Amino acid sequence: MPHRSSLRSGLPLLLLGLLSGPAAATPEGAIAAGDVSATPLAPASTSSTRPVPALALGEVYRPGIDLEGYLVSEKLDGVRGYWDGRRFITRGGMPITAPAWFTTDFPAVALDGELWMGRGTFALLSGTVRRSEPDEDAWRRVRYMVFDLPGHPGDFETRLKVLRGLVAASPSPFLDLVEQTRVADHDALMAALNQVVVAGGEGLILHRRDSLYRIGRSADLLKVKPYLEGDARVVAYVPGQGRHEGRLGSLVVEEADGTRFRLGTGFSDVERDDPPPLGSVVNFKYHGRTTNGLPRFASFLRRVEAF
Repeated sequence: MPHRSSLRSGLPLLLLGLLSGPAAATPEGAIAAGDVSATPLAPASTSSTRPVPALALGEVYRPGIDLEGYLVSEKLDGVRGYWDGRRFITRGGMPITAPAWFTTDFPAVALDGELWMGRGTFALLSGTVRRSEPDEDAWRRVRYMVFDLPGHPGDFETRLKVLRGLVAASPSPFLDLVEQTRVADHDALMAALNQVVVAGGEGLILHRRDSLYRIGRSADLLKVKPYLEGDARVVAYVPGQGRHEGRLGSLVVEEADGTRFRLGTGFSDVERDDPPPLGSVVNFKYHGRTTNGLPRFASFLRRVEAF
């Protein structure tokens, strides 16, 4: 579904069928009884032979923890990039083709960080890192913001000290360190979060000071945001109407527990013309759950299958 002209003729073949009534006829975001059976869904392939990097992942911050034990940094709205000492790999195991000059003088050790262009630039950055032939002009705007050293056996503060030395020793203008600071209490954390969000940032990350590099999700890393986030797999498309006629109206997505709902907001025009493929995983934000267990006010954030 790469172009709007092709969407006009090809989109219905991928749909679960026209909705059988207004959205208000079902609970918020729900799929009406006839919606999913009108057209068979394309199978969502989950198999992959890509080597997926073993990364530390964050949980959601809940008030009440002792913040003395954590350092705080901005959660950069970029693409997670694992540098294995020779090349970049996404969180999902996809290689990232960066220009050779971009990684010249990078340390020959494993680094964990974020490829970043600045606040509010995720769509441009995502398109840049996905290209098999790098756009050199775009890559000159990218910085690799490192925040961890996966292969080091020390705790986070020790790893951070080593990282500072590695970054300081590198003459690369494209390598930088994510700033880590202390926060006194929950109120101070919320004030810092508000400051970042008002400035156009996404949120904060708490990193436990005495933690080893632990693979998978744990409370060693905590995401602090003004909303909740979730991941779901794309199972079907719903056609747009009005201004969006001939392109994506909304996605039908399915969470890991089988919950299906529609995502109809948060898309740019470019994303509606070229929506995430069937079977891919998308990230969405929401504000709690309805009594039916559906994400409330769910809105598309980004495609994350390869990230």
